Amino acid sequence: MSEQRGAPGVVRVIGTGLIGASLGLALGRRGVDVVLEDPSPTAVALARDLGAGRVGVDDDPPPDLVVVAAPPDVAATVVVGALTRWPDAVVTDVASVKTSVLAAVRSAVGPRRSGQLVRYVGSHPMAGRERSGAVAAQADLFEGRSWVVCPGPQAVPEATELVRATAALAGAAPVTMSPEEHDRAVAVVSHAPQVAASLVAGRLRDLPDPAVSLSGQGLRDVTRIAASDPLLWTQILTGNADAVLPVLDALAADLEEVRSALRTLLAETAAPRQEASRDGAPRGVLARAVARGNAGHARIPGKHGAAPTAYGSVVVLVPDEPGALGRLFQDMGVAGINLEDLHLEHGIGQPVGLAELAVLPSAVERLQQVLTDKGWRVHPPG
Repeated sequence: MSEQRGAPGVVRVIGTGLIGASLGLALGRRGVDVVLEDPSPTAVALARDLGAGRVGVDDDPPPDLVVVAAPPDVAATVVVGALTRWPDAVVTDVASVKTSVLAAVRSAVGPRRSGQLVRYVGSHPMAGRERSGAVAAQADLFEGRSWVVCPGPQAVPEATELVRATAALAGAAPVTMSPEEHDRAVAVVSHAPQVAASLVAGRLRDLPDPAVSLSGQGLRDVTRIAASDPLLWTQILTGNADAVLPVLDALAADLEEVRSALRTLLAETAAPRQEASRDGAPRGVLARAVARGNAGHARIPGKHGAAPTAYGSVVVLVPDEPGALGRLFQDMGVAGINLEDLHLEHGIGQPVGLAELAVLPSAVERLQQVLTDKGWRVHPPG
């Protein structure tokens, strides 16, 4: 392999779905020559027309980096093909699982071609959307997001650094982990949440319409990712079953504790004259479950990946009309108050929404006064 330094000049992206097309858009605006390839002529033409890169031709210069943006169940096959087609290029894939892909690549190249593994570095951008395909691609999809770089034991440092440099060029924050560390981590922070969101959302299927209409922001937050692609997630969960199953087993044990506590409380209600459970144990189980959730939530990184910050919130009634949010943000900006986060909940049967503005605690009182003076209806705290 020729020595690789700095950012790549030519990147070939194989697979022009959401991730592949978004990467093409991100790298293209940084001056990288992005060559697109996809088994579907329509898909690659669409990605080209959207500005993600150009379609490859026979006399293209060899790429510095090949990015395989194919589904997990075929990623290894495409990686092996790329290693053979471009003997001097570094090859990475962006599948959501890493150990099984590496094992499949290693098995496919075999002992005779094992030298190719020095040029293969698995990776995984921690970015995505519920929508799929090039039409959902965004040039800023990777901005501020982690991009996990997972070199295998035979990958050379130059190959790893090229993948890291490319991730940074796309706006991501590269993080290096072993494939095994990656799979164990995403089982908890990505794959189990997908299962939980899908199961909760699945309970809505047969709920009467009046009941579903009561859905608030909490349900929307919990089930947002339940709109994800079933085929893709079947492939991801299959590929990372070894890491996901222990996490779901632990969640099932926690859920059974809560179920058992509720059964005990129901029994107490049905027989109030019986002696209550010793030390209020079932209530303690429920409280501990919520408290453990508080503690875990507090560990989620805050803005720009920094340590979590406790923000204050101001809730404002916003008319559902063009320009209303813009006026609200402008009034905040004129007052010199920075918006740290935003949750917007639409009112049921009313042309209004509730905007929960997260700001630094020291700015809460001033923001309430500023917005009130500007004529906004600010909900009282608490």
